[in-house]
Amino acid sequence: MKQSFIVLLFALAVALSTAACGSKSPTAPATVSTVTISGTVPAVGSTAQFFAVAMLATGTSEDITTSAAWTSSDTSIATVSPTGIVTALGSGAVVISATFSGVVGTDPITVP
Repeated sequence: MKQSFIVLLFALAVALSTAACGSKSPTAPATVSTVTISGTVPAVGSTAQFFAVAMLATGTSEDITTSAAWTSSDTSIATVSPTGIVTALGSGAVVISATFSGVVGTDPITVP
């Protein structure tokens, strides 16, 4: 009986401390509708910051530049860092992509 009472008090203390901290139950993230990429094409030997924005099903947008997975279709022309910095290595056409929550946005660019 004493052990059950102690367990009950402990459970009550945990519940009260969680409520006092304002903790909320986790909610599912909003569904991503589209991913849009923008940036200025760098000249060969230069870099430029590209940005990615997710449009959510709720109608709001979210900057996902540092959260997206970035790729380049041809790393001999341009590479892209995990934070969206594009480095132009040669002239030609390349597609820069950002993926977030399974949704891919693309930006076909031509390095002069």
